[in-house]
Parts: sequence; structure tokens; C-alpha cells
Amino acid sequence: MKPISSEQDKKQDRKWEEELFREGPDADFTLQVMQKLDHVSMEEPHVQVPWENKKSHKRTWIYRTGIAAATAVLIAGGAWAAWDQTKEKPAQPPVNAVNIPPLLNIPVPEVLRYANLSDDYKRLQPLGLVVNPNIDIDDQGYKLKIEDVLVDGSQLILMLQQTAPDGTGLYLLNSKVEDIHITDENGKDVAEPAMDTRQGSGSLNKLVFQLHRDIPDEITVRGDFGHLDVGDGYGYDVNTKTYTDKKVSVDWSFQFKLDMIQAKVMSKETPMNASYTTPEGLELAMTQLVQTPNGTRLDLEVNLNDELRAKAGEDWARDMDILYHIEIKDTGEYRIFNGGRPNARQAKFRYRDLSQVSSGGPLKISETWDPSLVTLNADNIRFVLDGYTIPVKEGQTMEVDLDKASEESKFYAFASFKHLGDQMEFYRFNYQRGLSADDQTNGGSENETSLVLEGSGLFQNEFYGDHWLATDSTGKEYPVEIMGIRNPANLNEQYVIDDVKLIVHGFNKDKGTKLTLKRTVVHRDFRDVNWKVNLASDATMPWDQ
Repeated sequence: MKPISSEQDKKQDRKWEEELFREGPDADFTLQVMQKLDHVSMEEPHVQVPWENKKSHKRTWIYRTGIAAATAVLIAGGAWAAWDQTKEKPAQPPVNAVNIPPLLNIPVPEVLRYANLSDDYKRLQPLGLVVNPNIDIDDQGYKLKIEDVLVDGSQLILMLQQTAPDGTGLYLLNSKVEDIHITDENGKDVAEPAMDTRQGSGSLNKLVFQLHRDIPDEITVRGDFGHLDVGDGYGYDVNTKTYTDKKVSVDWSFQFKLDMIQAKVMSKETPMNASYTTPEGLELAMTQLVQTPNGTRLDLEVNLNDELRAKAGEDWARDMDILYHIEIKDTGEYRIFNGGRPNARQAKFRYRDLSQVSSGGPLKISETWDPSLVTLNADNIRFVLDGYTIPVKEGQTMEVDLDKASEESKFYAFASFKHLGDQMEFYRFNYQRGLSADDQTNGGSENETSLVLEGSGLFQNEFYGDHWLATDSTGKEYPVEIMGIRNPANLNEQYVIDDVKLIVHGFNKDKGTKLTLKRTVVHRDFRDVNWKVNLASDATMPWDQ
């Protein structure tokens, strides 16, 4: 039998690592089992904070998780690592070092356990880095309590317990994160909202802030809240089936100080000066490595040269992602981080600063890795860039003649699209009435009839972030929305998209049977990169003393 080439071998290893990305016993899984046993709801509404990525031309995405992969995780126990490609593969996957030294077996407050912060607490509490500011506010029965603040030299985590007069939980301050300020003695902001990206990241009462460089010895945490918007859930009208905007005037303002001296002592900052420019003109620069008891943070800056900036989509900074992996030869760790892709691993905490992009400045990105995934005091830690994704203006059209569709269209495509490794085949079409609220901003109405093309696709590039436009025979333009179900990537790192739908809003039977669809912006996946950087490492960290 012909041996598998090293490149094929690498793809297979990467595929398995992507599917089975939890190397140790999954704390989230255990927590969810316990929650289920305790009859605690595990589903919470998604709250999008202001800085979070917003995709252009909002679309609905449905992602399918690989059942076989999930089964394999349970069977294998989640202990996975990449092995040396030059050696024979072991019969059983090696077990990686996770949380070494072992975490102390200390009780964890319930609110932290349900926010997926048990390990964080066990790392920080023995070092005096968990603080109780004793904030307990009760105004007209609306209660705000802050008992747990986790702080290190990189992040600050606030747990906000919010309850209504009837005792039910509230999630009101997450959408008002911009009204919480973390400042120095002169009132200058020293931290910005970040994001906990871990699966099952837990409570919506959890807020994460990333600290800037040059942390002062004392900081002030201040929240200014004079009213609460309790419309959702409390302003629901059963008869009209609508929510009303209900505001309650309360004083939930709070302020407390935090001594940062211990957090600064228990951290290590290493300035970095490594840079790389891809063949397409994307410039990456590493500026700092921050190591704390609760994780390793890498700070990067992303710039585009003039040529790529001219081609990039307007929201490139919101939608772009870097794809990379971390190698630790001494411990056999091989960790793939695939950005915002479904079923992919992301960093534990992610931070993005877009404030300078509009003026031609860099996009600032920080990625923080949990110690259970990237050992803190290991030697020979290497960052390897695997690629990046970014929306670019590269157009391709598809001609559609509805008259060519027939009863046999489920077997024969009447329209096809191929572009930059992506392909779609359309077999059916129909007309549907109504638009989502997001798409009414395009000029449509709720009673408008729209053309829906249905088929399947295979994508080499990212499925979200694309922009489409349709034109009829008279030259009139129509907004287009794309939907589909994306399966996990195959060994060629392509995504099979089931039930692709292109919705041409406002195009009804009276508009004719011929039209042109054009993809104007493509969320490209670039893999032509070659950048490896050895990160600073030290066998002895301040918290080991």
C-alpha cells in the first residue's frame, strides 16, 4: 500500500484536531451535565455587546455539528495531541499535560461555576487575585450584586448578579457594557471590553475587560446606570404578541477601587518585534506577550498595504480572522486556533480594537490561551501562521433563467456558480412572502414577495461575509441574502453547504424570468503564508515562587 504523504498526513491530523479539540476532560461538558441534573436551564439568549463582530448584510446561519465527531470525543475522552510527523504514530493518542501543576481542590462559588470560571478561580484565588468589592444594591426590588472580581495582569472579569423584584434573573448590563469604565486616578480608561469565546462560556452576567499596557497600581471600576430597560420579558403583550419598551428608573450606579500591585507582580510582559507581510499585502506584527497565572496573551497588529486595502471590503476589520496553531515540542502540544469558524477552537479571550482602522491605522488583536491548552512555563513555544480570512472585492456573476427549471430540476441544475474555489448548483426555486426585520432596511416590506433559489454548494472560502446583488432585465437592482447549513470542513478544508438559498428580495413573478446575480465581495481564505515565531518562555514564572 502506498504510504500517506506528509502533506496528506498533516491534513488528516489537522482535521482530527479541529473536530476533537478538547484535549482533556471537558469542564464545560461536566458542568452542563450537572446543570441538567439540577434542572438548571442551559440555554440563554444571545446578547451582542457593542464591540462584537457584526456581519455585513445580516444573514441567518445554521451550523451543523458533526455527530460522529462528538461521539468520538466521548469515546476517546478528549485526550488528543499532534505527534511528530517523522515518527510512527502511537497506537493510542498521547495524553497532554493539562493544568500542570494540578489545580487546588478548593470550593468555587456557584455563580462562578455556572459561568465556566471554576479553573480561573482556582488559579487566581490562592494568589489573592479574586476580590469581593461588596457591591449590593436594591432599588425598588431590582437588585445588583458584585461579589466576585477576577483580576490578573491581562484581564479583569466581573460577575454581575442581577435580579428582578420577583426573583428572576436579569441580563441587562451586558448590552450596556460601554457604561462601565475602568480608569486610572486621572479618569483615563485603562481597559476595554473583551470576549470570552469558550464553548459553553456560561453566564450572561459575566463581563470581561482587557487591560492596557502600563497598568497603574490602583484602578477604579465605575458603572453609571440610572434606568433599566426591562422590556424584554417584562413588557410582553400576549394579545399583540409584541414586546414593549419598558424602562424603570433605578440607581444601579456603583464604584470601587482595585489594588493592582499583586496582579502586576504575578505577571510577565515581554515586548515583541516580529513582523510578516503576506504575498497579498496583509501585514502582521507581534507587539507583546503577556503571561499570567490565568493564561498567555499575544498582542498583534494587522495592517493592509495600499493595494490590499483598496480591494478589501468596507468591514474587513470586523470580519477578518487569523488562522494559526501553537506548537510546544517539549510537551507534544499542538493547538489549532481557527478564528470564528463554526466548530473551531478560538482563543479563551479575544479582544479587537478597531478604533484606528477608519483613519488608516492598524487593527489590534489580542488572543489569550488558557493554561489547560497552552502550558504556561513550557519551553520551545512556537506560533505558526496557517492563513487568514478577509473580505475582498472580487466579483463574479451567475446568469439565471427560471424557464430552464423543470420538474426534473431536482436532478439537473438550471443555474451554476463557480468562483475562487467555491461552487453552487441550483435545482429549484419558489417565491416566498415576507422579510426578516434585518432585511427591511434594504427597502423591502413585510408583505413583499421574494424569489428563492435552492440548491447546494462546496466552499473553499468562508461562507459568511459575502455580499451579493441581483439585476433584472431592466437593470433594476435587488438585495440578495444567502443562507445555508454548513457542515464541518473535509480533509481538503472545504465546507459542504446543504440547502443553500439565495433570496432575491423584491423579485416576484411580475419581474420576469431572467436575472443576473453577482457576488461582489468574497470572504477569501488565504493559505499562501510562511511565518513561524518562537515565543518567549521561562521555566519559572512569578507565581511559581
